[in-house]
Amino acid sequence: MDTNNARQAWVGDVWGGLAAMLVALPSAIAFGVTIFAPLGGSFGPHGAVAGILGATALGLIASSFGGTDRLITAPCAPAAALLAALTVEFARQGTPPETALLMLMLIGLAAGLLQIGFGLSRVGQLIRFIPYPVVSGYLSAVGITIIAGQLPRVLGADSSLSFWQALLHPAGWRWQSLLVGAVVIAVMAGAPRVVRAVPAAILALLCGVLLYLLLGFADPSLWQAANNPLLVGPLNLTTEQMFDTMLHQLEALNAWSPALLAQIFMPALSLAALLSIDTLKTCVVLDAMTASHHNPNREMIGQGLGNIASALLGGIPGAGTMGASLVNVSSGAQTRRSGTIEGVFALLAFLLLSSLVAWVPIAALGAILLVVGYRMIDRHSLEFFRTKSTRFDFMVIVTVIAVALVFNLIAASGAGIVLAVMLFLREQTRSTVLRRKLEGGEMFSRVVRHEIELQILLRNGSKTVIVELQGALFFGTANQLYQALEPEIGQRTYVILNLRRVQSLDLTATHALEQIKERLEAAGAYLIFTEIPRGLPSGLKMKRYLKEVGLVRESEKALAFRDLDQALEWIEHQMLSTEPGLIPSDEPPLSLPELEHLLGWKAGTLTSIASIIEPRQYAAGTKVLNLGGPEDELIFIRNGSVRVVLPLQGKDHWHIGTFGRGDFIGEMGFLDPSRRAADATALDDVECFVLSRARFNELADTQSEAAAHIFEGIACVLAMRVRFMNKELRALRT
Repeated sequence: MDTNNARQAWVGDVWGGLAAMLVALPSAIAFGVTIFAPLGGSFGPHGAVAGILGATALGLIASSFGGTDRLITAPCAPAAALLAALTVEFARQGTPPETALLMLMLIGLAAGLLQIGFGLSRVGQLIRFIPYPVVSGYLSAVGITIIAGQLPRVLGADSSLSFWQALLHPAGWRWQSLLVGAVVIAVMAGAPRVVRAVPAAILALLCGVLLYLLLGFADPSLWQAANNPLLVGPLNLTTEQMFDTMLHQLEALNAWSPALLAQIFMPALSLAALLSIDTLKTCVVLDAMTASHHNPNREMIGQGLGNIASALLGGIPGAGTMGASLVNVSSGAQTRRSGTIEGVFALLAFLLLSSLVAWVPIAALGAILLVVGYRMIDRHSLEFFRTKSTRFDFMVIVTVIAVALVFNLIAASGAGIVLAVMLFLREQTRSTVLRRKLEGGEMFSRVVRHEIELQILLRNGSKTVIVELQGALFFGTANQLYQALEPEIGQRTYVILNLRRVQSLDLTATHALEQIKERLEAAGAYLIFTEIPRGLPSGLKMKRYLKEVGLVRESEKALAFRDLDQALEWIEHQMLSTEPGLIPSDEPPLSLPELEHLLGWKAGTLTSIASIIEPRQYAAGTKVLNLGGPEDELIFIRNGSVRVVLPLQGKDHWHIGTFGRGDFIGEMGFLDPSRRAADATALDDVECFVLSRARFNELADTQSEAAAHIFEGIACVLAMRVRFMNKELRALRT
């Protein structure tokens, strides 16, 4: 990066960090007040400080170690909803505030450690795959929880009252709070349409503060900051006192016990998962907007370190936030440095503007969170109920929301995990593991056969079935697998299982295959495995696994071949070997008249040009035709067999066909002389007759009838091969 670009990146990061701080800080203060207020009125200012410290620690630490460009990490709504629900529960149980504060800190620490564990164990990339209905239901539940928690504050009701108590007793409402809240909501909704240079949350907060101060002219008691339930109130915290508070927070760790750890584990796990999902969701959006790519596991480590630092300093946990991050991008930020700068600005705002925080109305903060909560509710999910195919997903969303509202967000996270498993099982069991079945007469090996051999294979085609499996073979689809194979028992002699498209395999599905194998063996049939994947996406070495469980082992009736072609070639050999005298053994090499007869060519086609046909021999393993060679020879195989392959990348190749006694190869080069497109290798000692196109052309005028018969014979053989290829293609398309 040159000097000019570096300077522009710095400028963009500074402006982006400043704009992001202006968005994140008001929400962080509101979240802090929401979390700590249930512990008592005096803890409201403590919560405001915790929000600011959280924004500072998360911005400085998470952005430095996470590595995702332009991501802003700050206290977030999901964390506020979950922790506020816990503090409400603590207050109802009569838990001493000191113990409640310690447990909140331990939950933040444990959540950070779990996030680091997610990153080190590479779970970060898996969290993104939690089903959308579960995430939608959880976030909607968080939004509803935030609304239920903040509405009493906007109404000006006593902070000790629950949502329904505050809602059903309008006598306790304060019209000043209602007016401030209504104005803040209106500015939050309408400001982006008019002013885009200043974040809507900042404008709404300023309007709320200004309106509250104006209302003081009608009621001067509103201008009293101390012990005023409508205001955040004085923080009463100097820089020196702030460091003392941080030190006291660290000293409080001495009071922890294993019993406390048992109580905070599930809340910490829920918080860690929720914060991780929120962060990674924001990272994915940033990737799409900026054509970048984040490292989810590194980001989890950075987020965990940030939440640990925040907890130790007395701040509240957070995650990569969508709103602040998008403002950061739109303000010109280029690198992760912008997140660190946002943390610095948050600290400066606390040190320089802490006296102004006292005059922030509780109703204004509550109104901002009402809008945040409303926007978190996935209203689009209501459309899922209208369609039968998505109705189950809708019920998942409703269930998560209901569990969160009736019990708590921790229970909802557990329900979400269970429903995620159910969604996975539903999708897996709804898809079929059977891709298709092919009769043996619809597909043949690439060994080139004479017409009489093909007729025998067609006649015996029903003895073979090729079963192509796909997807996940596990306990949810094991019964489906068994039912797909059971009808073949007693009907087939050869059952081929093509496993190329199998994505996973477990012991239950393996047991179902074992049962099929035993029943086939009892019926005298073969179970043949082909194209066993070298490794599954899960990392399982499938062939080794099948051997370890005893499914693929040395057996006369259970076989495994590398590919389908080898399996078909073995089956065809078994079928043809039962035909007496069809496959010659130790027969002398074919003569020209015998070749004419086997090929079905007219007598004299080859014998009439015997003078230009050259006898030739190839030892086993030698090249008969070379890829790229200029040969134009037509080779008639008198004895032995030749394998023709097309080399691919590396050591891979494509088996074109195996040609034996009475076949010919090289017809394409003979018809259209050019460089060879494939290799041909002698599988055993090969004797052949070779007809050169150059020598053939010398006699073409004098032997026009023989030439016509040769071209006709080549055309007939090629047509037969094309017909069978078309038949295979039609079978593969079904």
